[in-house]
Amino acid sequence: MNYKLSLDVSRPLNLLKICPAYKQTPIVEIAPLNNFRLLVKDETNRMGLGSFKALGGVYAVARFLLEQWQKENGFELPAHRLIDPEIQSWSKKFTFVCASAGNHGMAVAKGAELFNARCRVHIARPVPASFAQRLTASGAVVIRSGETYEQSMLAAMNENSQGQVLLADSSWPGYYHLPMLVMEGYAVIAEEMRQVFLRDGSWPTHVFLQAGVGGLAASIAYEIRKKWKHQPKIIVVEPQAAPCLFESHKLGRLTKVTGPISSMGRLDCKEPSLIAFDILNDLADEFVCVSDDEAITAVDFLAKNELATTPSGAAGVAAILLNSELDSKLNTVIPDGSICLVIASEGSL
Repeated sequence: MNYKLSLDVSRPLNLLKICPAYKQTPIVEIAPLNNFRLLVKDETNRMGLGSFKALGGVYAVARFLLEQWQKENGFELPAHRLIDPEIQSWSKKFTFVCASAGNHGMAVAKGAELFNARCRVHIARPVPASFAQRLTASGAVVIRSGETYEQSMLAAMNENSQGQVLLADSSWPGYYHLPMLVMEGYAVIAEEMRQVFLRDGSWPTHVFLQAGVGGLAASIAYEIRKKWKHQPKIIVVEPQAAPCLFESHKLGRLTKVTGPISSMGRLDCKEPSLIAFDILNDLADEFVCVSDDEAITAVDFLAKNELATTPSGAAGVAAILLNSELDSKLNTVIPDGSICLVIASEGSL
């Protein structure tokens, strides 16, 4: 690594104390599957935005503004003052720019709206119109750029306007700080879960983490390895159409892949985040890919258990369901009596 990894979950937790929309999301237990327990961290209504991404984008916007104020004025600004009229007038000079398949853009747009900054979101043409409408409703300018997430990301990177702040949820050589803030926001999920398991003792034996560029999976894996009392096996789950972390881990270096568009839209990323790859390459036990059909089966399974999500949100469950098949893709056999944990990362669209 040619950067210093520093995730401190106390920082987003302290900032979230001033956010009326913040509350812990629940862990629900699904009816026993085979002979092991299945726990689901339900992010489907996180902060009213319907996705875990709210924690990363909103927090990163706030932290950038606080850091920029200190840089410009020479003293620290209390977080609660971000909503003061005087500070909001100052914040208006910044335009946060990102690429998104929907949820990251929503979080950045909401952060910009809360603190009176501007926001421009590049989305690929296949991204559903419903996401574009939600982004616009949050005050973002939406630009259709290219046919893939990677092409929309390139368009966002190539913008060059006054006051522009590129706020990506992926990282690459020379671009680390803001994506690390996004990941620091995601770390709240792991800390919320840790507090529950400390109270009730139901520590997971297996944790299945879906990954696009890998920010969520890496953030959770980092916190688990750093702080959890009992250490589970960590399995990273990707779409078959976009196995960028799987291939990167296999080759031992950051690797870009090609493939068709997946129904797991928010996971359909062909190149991983550099920070995420570095973390997961070291800390994950296994990488597995699931098909679109397998993800849809997992959506139906969760729906029967009264949890509505998308193929992206159900990807972790899809990998668990494979355990009962004769041709299971998992190297890790889930023994009887295990406790499996997944994250339903977004609500149904």
